[in-house]
Amino acid sequence: MIRPRAFGFAALLLAACSSKDPGPAVEQPLPGPPEWNKAVTPPADAAAKQARASCSYKKDALPAETQGASYPMGAQIPIDHIFVLMQENRSFDHYFQKLPDYGQKDAEVAPAGYSNPDKDGKPVAMFHSTDYCFVDTNHEWVATHDQLDGGKMDGFFKTNDGDGSVPKGGTAALLSGKRALGYYDQSDIPFYYWLANEFAIADRYFSALPGPTFPNRSYMYAATSFGVIGGGLPPVSATLLTDYLSERQLDWKIYRDGTAGMTTFVSKYSIYNGDGRFHTIAEFKADAAAGTLPAFAFIDPHLGLASGNYDNDDEHPAALAQTGQKFVAEIIDALAKSPNWPRSVLFLTYDEHGGLFDHVVPPKACPPDDIPPNPMENPIGAKFDQYGVRVPMIAISPYAKKHYVSHEVYDHTSLLRFIEARFVVPALTARDANALAPWDMFDFKTPPHLDPPKITIPTVPADKLAACKAIFAP
Repeated sequence: MIRPRAFGFAALLLAACSSKDPGPAVEQPLPGPPEWNKAVTPPADAAAKQARASCSYKKDALPAETQGASYPMGAQIPIDHIFVLMQENRSFDHYFQKLPDYGQKDAEVAPAGYSNPDKDGKPVAMFHSTDYCFVDTNHEWVATHDQLDGGKMDGFFKTNDGDGSVPKGGTAALLSGKRALGYYDQSDIPFYYWLANEFAIADRYFSALPGPTFPNRSYMYAATSFGVIGGGLPPVSATLLTDYLSERQLDWKIYRDGTAGMTTFVSKYSIYNGDGRFHTIAEFKADAAAGTLPAFAFIDPHLGLASGNYDNDDEHPAALAQTGQKFVAEIIDALAKSPNWPRSVLFLTYDEHGGLFDHVVPPKACPPDDIPPNPMENPIGAKFDQYGVRVPMIAISPYAKKHYVSHEVYDHTSLLRFIEARFVVPALTARDANALAPWDMFDFKTPPHLDPPKITIPTVPADKLAACKAIFAP
């Protein structure tokens, strides 16, 4: 039987006793509103799970009030540095369809007979793609709902057949809907298959909503898209996770060489830029080497570039997955070699599926707030009550379970809830209030990767890169 524990913020601080002074450390609450530091008697795990399932928790709920009595909070979580590296536009089945064949048999992938009907109703089967760059697939709000097809998950071919523009060096054949049914295996993306086998991967991690990049990334920053379902901008008054971290007076940064993902929050971008929050990838590597990494950081590839940039590192088609894979490997290698590694975690995930196939029906989700989807872009009348298509998520940490597959339902706000739990800040909306943090992916008592495994930096195949250039930039 789980016995509820009272969590006040002071009680969550680690006892900092020196060998010369064995007495208890004086506990001091961290900066922030007093209600953030209040004592909380957490509910039993089962009661919290039931409440989350019924969307009972609301904005401002503290993590200790929503997760369950058996989960650690604050400094009980032995992690001081949290990083989120969110790449672009890849689905779980598209990347990891063959993961069970390469050692991770517990991962759920599409059944062998998975197919989509073409315009004449004839089945088109998924296939191992040898095309490392392809015309961007449709992942807009209406198209994604058509891909879900009421739970049939068979609309990927139809919504992509003939969709897009023929690149300068290509032909109309590149617009076939078949391209949405391609998958890669270990021979194509070996580093990602190694990560999925070595660390903990989630096979029930969904994008936040059935739609495109900007609203999905908004959930990662703010636990809502503020009604945006297309390319609109969030309100200037938006409150973000980073605002709460600033109230806690925590060190946080955004590492990027290109456009930061948070740029859509225009007013915040200006403030954060003035505060010196933006840093380069080279600075991340230097901070990692020096052991001076911040408490939290977003790490961004080159975002915001046109979909025809075949040599970009964000993995957004037409970009090669292998270019992004190399970027990610270099980030993880720098972290693994850092003096900060023993108390760090990096979450690698993708903002949304990019229009690429996946067979798992997204479950129902808790609406974040009372703001409906923009009616001007929502002819289908859909709501913010369903997750988007499944995407990869891997936890890389000394505490990440070895060779583990999580089957819990997570989305981007689950990562928010983990960050909120570690730094004891409240939910931004009802979505993260009712999100389960990815607790099952960690072993906080006996860390399996305290000594980090050797990272092998993958290469980008020159012949494939040249072939893509001939198509997209002849």
